[in-house]
Amino acid sequence: MSDASPNDFPPSNPRLAGWSRRALIQSGLVLGLWSLAGCKGPPSAVAMDTMPGPVNATLPPLAVGPGAPAARPIFPHSPLANGDLFVVPRSAWTNAVGPARRNIKPLNGVRRITIHHEGSTLFTAMDDRSVAGRIESVRQSHLSRRTKGEPWADIGYHYVIDPSGRVWEARSVQYQGAHVEDQNENNLGIVMLGNFDRQQPTPQAALALDRFIAQQMRRYSVPVQQVRTHQELAPTACPGRSLQGHMRAARGGGGALRLA
Repeated sequence: MSDASPNDFPPSNPRLAGWSRRALIQSGLVLGLWSLAGCKGPPSAVAMDTMPGPVNATLPPLAVGPGAPAARPIFPHSPLANGDLFVVPRSAWTNAVGPARRNIKPLNGVRRITIHHEGSTLFTAMDDRSVAGRIESVRQSHLSRRTKGEPWADIGYHYVIDPSGRVWEARSVQYQGAHVEDQNENNLGIVMLGNFDRQQPTPQAALALDRFIAQQMRRYSVPVQQVRTHQELAPTACPGRSLQGHMRAARGGGGALRLA
């Protein structure tokens, strides 16, 4: 287990070249005390049919060769040969290789899956640097939290899905997450970036979420009845009304997860 400090910035990772610790912290501050929102708080008053749709939902071509524009995605979006989705490694967004603290418990296998939204400000960016900075700001926020007096050891989720439909590795699946209080053992936490009380998932993100959940259901033999959302387990608005609606449809008759 690593004792990597959350202050080990700027990252040495070339994926985040140009991002200083100050820039990452500032990007977190721009979120405006996101930890007060996160997976908590009452739903907003914005009607579903007035929520903004996807912004820049058409994904630009993948970067190919040394002369490709840096702003374009550098990680694959297509499934691997076995049909699974490619997962962007944790090392692509942080040089903190493991938990920052020792108060972390083993996951003890996966028997259920819980879906969340990040729940701070709207987020529609698709480029690597913006997504990496957003995930790191979430980790920094989580390291400042406490549950029953104990500080969190790492980002609370196991996987993150961005608006372009990429899946990013977050907390190692060796360890319990910190995403549903008192219900983290055997519980795989998946979060989608954005606030889905105020926006709708992009088509790419929604498709990736369905496919990745189905992949994990097969991998760990999790029945669809054990795929839940945060608000179904605790009094919270998470994962937001539009993502909650998507999950309800995906688990319903003829939905993507019923057919998994």
